[in-house]
Amino acid sequence: MKLIAWNCNMAFRKKAKFILAYNPDIAVISECENPEKLKFASDTKLPTDILWYGTNPHKGLGVFSYSDYRFQLLDCHNPQFKNILPIAVTGGKVDFTLFAIWANNPQDKDGQYVTQVWKAIHYYEDLIKENKTILIGDFNSNTIWDRPRREGNHTTVVNKLGSKKILSTYHQYYNQIQGKEEHPTLYLYRHENKPYHLDYCFASNDFIEILESVEVGTYQDWTMLSDHKPLIINFNI
Repeated sequence: MKLIAWNCNMAFRKKAKFILAYNPDIAVISECENPEKLKFASDTKLPTDILWYGTNPHKGLGVFSYSDYRFQLLDCHNPQFKNILPIAVTGGKVDFTLFAIWANNPQDKDGQYVTQVWKAIHYYEDLIKENKTILIGDFNSNTIWDRPRREGNHTTVVNKLGSKKILSTYHQYYNQIQGKEEHPTLYLYRHENKPYHLDYCFASNDFIEILESVEVGTYQDWTMLSDHKPLIINFNI
């Protein structure tokens, strides 16, 4: 099972073929236009299922299946956290709960980025289990920006998930330390000298045990398309 998380910087309809070259089963696409605007080119493989959420038709969060997996937004979804979507994934080789994430809510005065994730993982406490759980997307956060006085910073999110044996696939695969990542997922303003790691896939231990590979797109290959690089995770399922 291959998952890809990518902030496409809008106009996914024009860029989908670059993601499809990696043959994902599921793609979580931040800053994606709504389905009515997704007019894919005639030579582009069409998704078998789409779940989209957002208030701006040009810029929301899309989840795409290119396999037998099907999506259902759970009734417990709290729109206060906007683009953090609890989704039941069924129909494939394994059923699981997927949290598709684009941490971006300027209306929340407590914090528009990682604070959203912090609030959500507490609100969905009973849904986030030690197995069959994946949280994936653009978290807009990194330990380097931790504010010690703010309860919901990146480190506390990592620790909270870690207490349930839900770990970052990238950090497990590459044996990396939070805040010292060797593979950036964002180049600010597309400047090569401004690299950051902001995109993550956290998976429960049953998925970590069958983690096969993790790849991050390169600056050279993706900068013409977006300031973010795709995070590509492959599980041996």
